[in-house]
Amino acid sequence: MSMADYSLKLLKLRFLFVVLSVFLVLGTAFQVSGGFRANGPTEQLKPELDNLFAILLDKSMKGEEKKSERRSRIMETISSGFDFQEMSRRVLGKTWNRITPEQQDYFVQQMTKLLENVYIGKLEGYSGQTIEFVEERIKGSRAQVTTLIQSEGGAIPIHYIMRETKGSWMVYDINIEGVSLIRNYMEQFKSIIRKEKYEGLIKVIEDKNRSFAEGNGS
Repeated sequence: MSMADYSLKLLKLRFLFVVLSVFLVLGTAFQVSGGFRANGPTEQLKPELDNLFAILLDKSMKGEEKKSERRSRIMETISSGFDFQEMSRRVLGKTWNRITPEQQDYFVQQMTKLLENVYIGKLEGYSGQTIEFVEERIKGSRAQVTTLIQSEGGAIPIHYIMRETKGSWMVYDINIEGVSLIRNYMEQFKSIIRKEKYEGLIKVIEDKNRSFAEGNGS
């Protein structure tokens, strides 16, 4: 197994809990504590999650024959509230500024596809937990929306890190109990880049996406 393959396996294992926890939110009952800014980050985030919840509950979207349409609608909904370009820029760190604009666009495309391929199945296996929006903190064009997921082991805090761009609040990172999704991706990608340069990293992601397209991904 190459270093790139090993690093990507570590990446998947490390983030499985994080992404499962985050995406389980999308199939929950919502409670809003109140006291949030009108048209602020919380008020923009909640209906986006509501829309996703509706897709997951739609009986006409169930079944293997509806898989392609269902997943397309899920990604369309997620894309309206998640800033994949900002996520991609941050996970690459300094490497982002060392690649061409064309490479940047391609990386965003491949990174978005990787997230879709690896985790979209988890969206479809949501649980009926309860999420409460408890706090939002806004500083200029940045915000943090704090939620609590009620589980058997107690309440799990999840923080959505957002930025305002073109009048909309978009999620670019998710923090669960002090663990940043973006920072962890950054650490794993750094390891691959250190050994195999940016070209090695993009090849790992391409190969993984190709494997999913052929039905061999996991």
